[in-house]
Amino acid sequence: MSGEGDILIIGAGPAGTRAAEALVGQGLRPIVVDEAPASGGQVYRRQPPGFRRSARLRYGFEAAKAEALHACFDGLRERVDYRPDTSVWSIENKVAFTIGPAGVGRIPFGALLLCTGGVDRVLPIPGWTLPGVFTLGGSQIALKAQGCAVGKRVAFLGSGPLLYLVAYQYAHAGAAVAAVLDTARFSDALPALPGLMTGGATMAKGLWYQNWLRFKGVPLKRGVRRPSVEGGDRVTALRYRTAGGRARRVDCDAMAFGWGVKPECQLAELAGCEMRFDAMARQWLPESDAEGRASADGVYLAGDGAGVMGADAAEYRGELAALALLADRGLAADTGRRNYLKARLRHLMRFRIALERALPYPDGMAAALADDTIICRCEGVTAGDIRQGQSLEPDEINRAKAYTRLGMGRCQGRMCGIAAAEILAHQKGVSLAEVGRLRGQAPIKPLQIGIAGAAAEDDPDRAASI
Repeated sequence: MSGEGDILIIGAGPAGTRAAEALVGQGLRPIVVDEAPASGGQVYRRQPPGFRRSARLRYGFEAAKAEALHACFDGLRERVDYRPDTSVWSIENKVAFTIGPAGVGRIPFGALLLCTGGVDRVLPIPGWTLPGVFTLGGSQIALKAQGCAVGKRVAFLGSGPLLYLVAYQYAHAGAAVAAVLDTARFSDALPALPGLMTGGATMAKGLWYQNWLRFKGVPLKRGVRRPSVEGGDRVTALRYRTAGGRARRVDCDAMAFGWGVKPECQLAELAGCEMRFDAMARQWLPESDAEGRASADGVYLAGDGAGVMGADAAEYRGELAALALLADRGLAADTGRRNYLKARLRHLMRFRIALERALPYPDGMAAALADDTIICRCEGVTAGDIRQGQSLEPDEINRAKAYTRLGMGRCQGRMCGIAAAEILAHQKGVSLAEVGRLRGQAPIKPLQIGIAGAAAEDDPDRAASI
């Protein structure tokens, strides 16, 4: 039975694993809640029972890191209260509301470590709702978790390190990669070169992926403009224009796309954390100090959920946040180790900033979408609906939500929120920060209809807000 003094970790990826390790090392027994059936997170996702693909095939250069992280968590299993296949759908008054194999539940906590990771940053394009279109993360899950490709001939579109990594993983696994189309231009990377050079092995691996793909005959194109998906019952081609304006077409039966990753920060907002707009990343992030302390009392942030920096940084931030928690409780927390972790994170941040500059989110692309382009696929809201719904209203995205049902579907704005904000900002002639963000509200994930009855028996007042 959990109590008010318990430490709750949400997420069992790189950040959550290292946080749990640090806490267990001081004799504590944290509760670890994770949506996945096994630890590892997305980047080090484990394969289902019965699958026998080697770590080298699944994780490539990162196989040793993945196996080390898995072994670390496996060694902690008996010393933590581990609850896999369990989603946290709300947080209120230092209580996490969950649903999992045992049904609905409540976890009171004294301290909360949010290691929620990130999700694909998606930019809707014409035809993106056709069968055969996947996010980069979704296509990676299919390969890692099931050992299958999303199509026989897959085209990859977007920008960011994940674009080339997933394309390489597919080609390396034997899948046919039709093309890799990057919206970033060579000119974007030139000013960022000094910062990119600080990436060391990470930078070298990225270049190796690209050169390997070229060697295998995969077309790699930069400066791609105006992409659109063609097809009837499913994807048949990806159309685009080159940097010089020439129309091009890539035959394919599936497409994976994305522009990096954005933090999963809805739970942070529900936990009372203040949010700030990051102009470089063009995203809203929860506030935290250098050691992961959030603005809300007793809440600590780590991993990509605190701001996207990659798997290595997630491990550092998870451990650092746990050490900060220990220090705040007056327990042993190695000051030298904390300083070392902060120094490593400062170094990685320089590289991350350079990546954002070299592989930027395509500013203006969403604003240029035609009125009939679907932005919120859950509710069928188009770019035109957003523009029309806000024609007489203040410059704020939650008013667009009220008028159009934008962000009211299954994803709660995770997929559509960023593009919708870009469209609205352009329409109203204001900055992206002024438009605001879709406010987090419970439930943040789809719930079974029967949960209302179960919640009513447990907490009638809370059930009324579902």
